[in-house]
Amino acid sequence: MKSRNLTRWAGALVVLFAGSSLLTAPSARAEDGRPTDAELLATCENGTKKCVFHPSGPLVEVAGERRKVGDEAYNCTPRLQRSGITWSHTVEETNSVGNAATIGAGFGGPLSLAVTTSFERTWKSARTESATTFIDVRPYQVGWLERTPDMQKVKGTYELIFKDRFEGKRYWYVPFEATGPLETSSMVQRTRPMTKDEKANHC
Repeated sequence: MKSRNLTRWAGALVVLFAGSSLLTAPSARAEDGRPTDAELLATCENGTKKCVFHPSGPLVEVAGERRKVGDEAYNCTPRLQRSGITWSHTVEETNSVGNAATIGAGFGGPLSLAVTTSFERTWKSARTESATTFIDVRPYQVGWLERTPDMQKVKGTYELIFKDRFEGKRYWYVPFEATGPLETSSMVQRTRPMTKDEKANHC
């Protein structure tokens, strides 16, 4: 009887030990792995003692993505016609990390402060512009507007300092690149002859 009981206890201890090993293994692997850049930047000013963006070069102005704004204007008359197209266009920051980075990168954050201090320029993570633009459309043609926002691009490194260790370290560095909207843009008016279907639907 004693030998059977000892065998049962030994088996139970083996199961218990194996179970505890399986439970502790994932946390050990997490401690060994580096957090993603998005996870690190999510702690910027939201758990860090200090979070600073250090630009590594000058601001560069670039053209944003050209997009059609507003509706089309159809001229179903035999005369040149001027039409007003009301439009609204929102341009948002894009960066090398993703949406999580905007927690510490947007207007008023470390990126904005660094750009203002280093380049005397304002950094905004989003900008919306709305207006009514008049366009001249020739007889039996369709007209539309295409807008290209002016953007500014910056590269650098986020320095994150923690009071207590975060994933084993007090200092983390995240390379970062972002493109944000400026206050200016360019607008182009486009026209072309209407198709038969468009004439049937709009005239």
